[in-house]
Amino acid sequence: MRNETTKEDRLSTGRLILRPWCCDDAEALYVLACDERVGPAAGWPPHRSAEESAEIIRTVFSTPETYAVVLRETDSIVGCIGLIAADASNIAIAADEAEVGYWLGVPYWGRGLMTEALRALMRRAFETLDYSALWCGWFDGNIRSQRVQEKCGFRYLRTEHDQFWPLTGVVATEHISRLSREDWAASVAVNDP
Repeated sequence: MRNETTKEDRLSTGRLILRPWCCDDAEALYVLACDERVGPAAGWPPHRSAEESAEIIRTVFSTPETYAVVLRETDSIVGCIGLIAADASNIAIAADEAEVGYWLGVPYWGRGLMTEALRALMRRAFETLDYSALWCGWFDGNIRSQRVQEKCGFRYLRTEHDQFWPLTGVVATEHISRLSREDWAASVAVNDP
């Protein structure tokens, strides 16, 4: 895995840089991902060591369109966001659609950072990658994730009960939402005249 990123690998917002993960990020990832309030809310167990976090970077976060969410002001990693292709999604979606996955470290909750990151990723997904729709989900009780999706224009579609999550070994209820390229374009036209 490369340790350097180019400007083309990055997405920028007013407060954030979204960039590929690198091997040197393992300790920062572990500090955020060991918190029991983060992983289970996103469908994965808390990390147990920096070595485990390094392995996650090598095997999971090295996939295309997976980004470390970094505060521009401090260069600190605050979370992760990415697009999951149709063939890897846990949601049945078309080949020209993608699922969005994200999580944010607890110290950064309540600042609107993930909403900002998701909007940048949506722009890339629709304008550069030419997806026709994006899908997202939140587990029952994860109001923060639900609000991020609503603020970004995703529309609730359905609830899937009794879903087994192999990474955590739990059965959960997941709420599914969707955003079409047309709905996104209409909202951008209204907000960015």
